[in-house]
Amino acid sequence: MRKIYMSLMLGVLLLAGCAGGENSGLREEPYSQESFSLGTYIRIRVYDEDQETALQPAFDRIEELEDKLTINDEAGASKIDQINQQAGIEPVAVTEDVYTLLKEAANYSEESDGGFNYVIGSITQLWRIGYDDARKPEQSEIDVALKHVDYTKVQFSDEDQTVFLPEAGMMIDLGAIAKGYITDEVVATLKEQGVTSAIIDLGGNIYVMGENPNRDNQRWSVGIQDPNQARGVTIGTIETTNQTIVTSGIYERNLTVGDETFHHIFDSTTGYPYKNDIAGVSIITDQSIDGDALSTLVYSKGIKAGLEYIENMADNGTEAVFVSKDGKVYVSEGLVDEFKLNEGSGYTLGDREDL
Repeated sequence: MRKIYMSLMLGVLLLAGCAGGENSGLREEPYSQESFSLGTYIRIRVYDEDQETALQPAFDRIEELEDKLTINDEAGASKIDQINQQAGIEPVAVTEDVYTLLKEAANYSEESDGGFNYVIGSITQLWRIGYDDARKPEQSEIDVALKHVDYTKVQFSDEDQTVFLPEAGMMIDLGAIAKGYITDEVVATLKEQGVTSAIIDLGGNIYVMGENPNRDNQRWSVGIQDPNQARGVTIGTIETTNQTIVTSGIYERNLTVGDETFHHIFDSTTGYPYKNDIAGVSIITDQSIDGDALSTLVYSKGIKAGLEYIENMADNGTEAVFVSKDGKVYVSEGLVDEFKLNEGSGYTLGDREDL
């Protein structure tokens, strides 16, 4: 993770729409604010008239949560750092929001049988992909780290609101879910301020809220990032509103050793990055925390099983766009008529019968 989270590349691009219908109380040019936080560039745009003051509370909430959830903080003062530092020693009391996020991370780890694993910190911190000191560890080091990734051992006390890692060497890493949680908290903060139309862009986690004042159909046109090109280059688009789009890919951060390249999405059964046919995946769903967790979870499955999981196991309204390493695009059933592949993108729609 950079600073806190396994920082995701900006996977979706909000495309400018045709000037459209008149939306009472909305402005065509939004109020906008940007910052560098969570290891990435953040931008929030609000389209409601007279709601510029709603931006700062949203950024304050981001800063508050980053301070609580970061790992690798020099001061080691975050709640997650404290839990990791007290592994094998004693439980740590945490705030309600941190406790809620950790319980959600535990639930996803259980439901996915470790395909998503929030106690993978001993592995991610061994490789340190995304940092200047990233390296390929020795197998003996990986073998030791793998002894500390059992998420079923984490102890929660709902009464005391404490979290305990019972073995020294265990480490929580929320890089695969924290940014989604923060995105949802930003949405909630904006709504509390009275905002009805906005774009929240947390670098790989996008949420589009309410009506788009610049399009006749009032929906947002969202571009899906090309996993093999610079940020902002898209392979196609979908139209949606009041949903999040979370994109993750092996192109985002990696380490090359000799003729082998290692990405940052790790298999907690081997201690190495997953090896399968996925180059990138975008999850479209209602809650960004779910999109974050699902984008990692389906990486553990590959495209065929990942599509089946999204269609059969995920909540209604959850969809996915997969990009394969051989240049094909596969979409879940609900997007068959919604996803538009860009002409000249160099990609083709894949046949699921060939998977």
